[in-house]
Amino acid sequence: MNNMIQDMIDWIEERLFEGFSLTKLSEAMGYSSYYCSFKFHQITGISIKRYMTLRKTYLSSISLSETDERIIEIAIKHGYSSQEAFSRAFKEIFGVSPNAFRSCPEPLQTYVKLTMNEARGYYMDISKKLRIEDLQKHVDEHFDHEVLNILNGQMMFEEFSSQQLMGKSDYAPFNEAMCVHDTVEIIFSESFKQVRATGHQVSLAEYKSITVAPLEKTLFSKKYQCIVLWFGEDMFCQMNLLTILAYIEQISFEGTIYYHAVREQTYDVKETEITLGSYYDIYEAVLLDHRMPDVELMPVMYQGIKLYLELLQNDNKITKYIQAHQHLSQNEIVRNLLHLFPQYGLGDTQYFALIEATIK
Repeated sequence: MNNMIQDMIDWIEERLFEGFSLTKLSEAMGYSSYYCSFKFHQITGISIKRYMTLRKTYLSSISLSETDERIIEIAIKHGYSSQEAFSRAFKEIFGVSPNAFRSCPEPLQTYVKLTMNEARGYYMDISKKLRIEDLQKHVDEHFDHEVLNILNGQMMFEEFSSQQLMGKSDYAPFNEAMCVHDTVEIIFSESFKQVRATGHQVSLAEYKSITVAPLEKTLFSKKYQCIVLWFGEDMFCQMNLLTILAYIEQISFEGTIYYHAVREQTYDVKETEITLGSYYDIYEAVLLDHRMPDVELMPVMYQGIKLYLELLQNDNKITKYIQAHQHLSQNEIVRNLLHLFPQYGLGDTQYFALIEATIK
């Protein structure tokens, strides 16, 4: 079945910017239109129409940031009938208009071609190492090494260490998963630590050892001119990034902040300077009140928040997928979820919990 779905994906990708015809796809596959549409959604967890919209709009963002083509030309080239239709689709996905993105091309979530082959084979090539080293050198030269690098999680921290990418500045992992369990208003307060420990089902001492201790040696005890935040594009990373930015506002940090948007599969990095002012309000709106904030957001954070709020709904893409695949073992479901929904960034622990809550 995966081979059939991959054939469909390949066929769609070859005709991504043409007028799509489900009838022609079904004829090429040798199955009915209904069967092709149903199986695509069942196996991938996304409709054909949505898949095409995400792919076309993401590819258009590259043209917006890397070319001088007029927006109407980009719209037509990427299969949209008008600039208005293109703008609606772009803003729905990324939270900003094509014109605003072109003026300030901030990080956004990557939508690569879907593949049913689970063998990833990603590795950090030398160009990515050099890019990271150049960014670190640039920061260090400007701030006399009074720099703190906060990395999303122990895995990224250990990857930087094993690849000998720890520069002369301080480094600390943020070992959290803010996209699950409750939180409180005052970040890193005793109440925060207790609530988060309870949610993760660990003792307060364990939580402090895993999450708090690395920050106590750096962020909580030293003064820095610059903080560099190395976080991925997915929902998991964005909720962690939001929490750290809200805390930095909470303590009235006055230095420079850079967000290094890391594509964790390849370690490609994009640097964006962050202006504080609204992140604590965003934290309260999203992680406490569970609603979209009323302020403009970086596209990648807008996408992460949308995914987070969708995940809070009982009838979301992941629970639908779990319900449709109850015949598989839990390990198989988790393996498929990790492969098909990388935009959420959830790990096997979170997926096993979702499976248990969904299949009762």
